[in-house]
Amino acid sequence: MIDVAISHIASELNQYIRRTFSLSEDMVVISNLLELDGTVSAHVNNKLALFLVNVEKDNTPQQQAHLNAPGVERSVVSTPPLYLNLYLMVAGNFNGSNYSEGLKFVSTAVSFFQRQPVMDRYNTPALDKRIEKLVLDIENMNMQDLSSMWGMLGGKYLPSVLYKVRVVMFDAGDIQSQSTLVKKPGLAVGV
Repeated sequence: MIDVAISHIASELNQYIRRTFSLSEDMVVISNLLELDGTVSAHVNNKLALFLVNVEKDNTPQQQAHLNAPGVERSVVSTPPLYLNLYLMVAGNFNGSNYSEGLKFVSTAVSFFQRQPVMDRYNTPALDKRIEKLVLDIENMNMQDLSSMWGMLGGKYLPSVLYKVRVVMFDAGDIQSQSTLVKKPGLAVGV
């Protein structure tokens, strides 16, 4: 599901950039900046790279879903959906004389997410049905944290912006238990 969410974000951003600059090629790639051996990934040159920096469980209190409509003689308890926060980096991997192009594309990405901070099935019909919505917020980082993160990533700093993508919903639809209600006049007992 994480791959589906990030792919959707990349697709929407690519469409926006192609329309804005009348381009025929995709400028956004989902990729690490470096290969496992430490070399620079060739396919991210002169592109905006989107990559996952962290995943955390959303700490919003959650309740188990109890599905029991009035007059229904069954009660169903299902696994609660899982809400995650994805930390997604948008980095302009443009060097030399193309550096200003990188700044332009990073700025365009910020503008796009400012205009459309929420992606749901109403404004992006292609969103996977298992995802309720994606909410993108810029995550502020101080210089020390930024330096530590780029050191952890193994690369040199690139013009970039970190987004927290909230409310990615995983709902497996698993049923944990069912019970049948036995109704007697004035009394309802679960069996």
